[in-house]
Amino acid sequence: MSSLQDTPRSERLHIGLFGKRNSGKSALLNALTNQEVAVVSSVAGTTTDPVYKSMELHGIGPCVFIDTAGFDDEGKLGNLRIEQTLRAVERTDIALMICTDSNIEQEIQWSNRLKDKKIPIIWILNKSDILENAEAEMLAIEQKTGQVPLLVSARLKQGIEPIRQSIQDKMPDESQQTSILGKLVKSGDIIMLVMPQDIQAPKGRLILPQVQTIRELLDRKCIVMSCTTDKLDETLRALANPPQLIITDSQVFKTVYEKKPEATKLTSFSVLFARYKGDIDYFIQGANTIEQLTESSKVLIAEACTHAPLKEDIGRVKIPRLLRTRIGSGLQIDIVSGTDFPQDLSGYDLIIHCGACMFNRKYVLNRVNSSKEQHIPMTNYGVTIAYLAGILDKITIYE
Repeated sequence: MSSLQDTPRSERLHIGLFGKRNSGKSALLNALTNQEVAVVSSVAGTTTDPVYKSMELHGIGPCVFIDTAGFDDEGKLGNLRIEQTLRAVERTDIALMICTDSNIEQEIQWSNRLKDKKIPIIWILNKSDILENAEAEMLAIEQKTGQVPLLVSARLKQGIEPIRQSIQDKMPDESQQTSILGKLVKSGDIIMLVMPQDIQAPKGRLILPQVQTIRELLDRKCIVMSCTTDKLDETLRALANPPQLIITDSQVFKTVYEKKPEATKLTSFSVLFARYKGDIDYFIQGANTIEQLTESSKVLIAEACTHAPLKEDIGRVKIPRLLRTRIGSGLQIDIVSGTDFPQDLSGYDLIIHCGACMFNRKYVLNRVNSSKEQHIPMTNYGVTIAYLAGILDKITIYE
């Protein structure tokens, strides 16, 4: 099975293409991917909503290109498109800033937004085939940005390879990359996974965090045992020695904690992803503010998925019920899903985020940073459930 099929979009490097209308973003995307991914037209504003294209490029690996609408769009619809481009910034790991001349005041404004989010920028001067004085334009751009732009003709597919090389040069240092398990496991460890197959489990398959965790455990040569909650006792009895670690669905945290061998460490898929995708220290601090909530407090629950709500849904039903049982029935709870995360968080006393398996880490950390900047505590599903079960200080979080 190819890497393109194996790698979820949330695990791919996200490369955003930004620029004015008709700067050749879509043509450049087609040239980079060597496919007719995006519609190309001389009519300004052809690209409306961002186009996401998953690819695998030599030297870069699995990645997602994001072709955005021109940030000089106009009118009511244009403003909506610009909002979508702003949201694309939140997901971007590396930005390609595309211009066709040295009149780049708007590009510089957007580059400052990208810099504020610590996103590396590659400046590209496109349409070299029709520029009258490319060298003068390049020099002017360098003077304004401090970076020599790459000279490209997307239409003629010229100058494409240096872009790939620049992307490769600006990729995150692999030594700084985190893994799901970190140093929690080593080769030969027996790891038990407790995975309830209830109404929320997709029929005939496992949810993404379970799949990714199992894959990493196998890659790291661990011995993996899986069971549902009702078979936990039988599975433990079948083992000659206790497992080094149990990873459970957060919804049955307390049940598994009460049955696990004393020497066995315990964590959950959601807690693992809280550390893998977000800021686990901030999430723990956020969970510890739950006791300060009152019935006049307001909580925001944020889901990455946009699935139809199910009976006993963890984010929409179970966590709100647990919170109201602890705090009081008057506790206000708002729920958002997908990209519908408010910019203004000032009305909330706590944000509880899902494990965010569908988002890339950059996107999650941007939400965390937004919460920090507005001084709003933030936590996640698994950390919240562990806290409410009274076992947050007893589960394994750090390596």
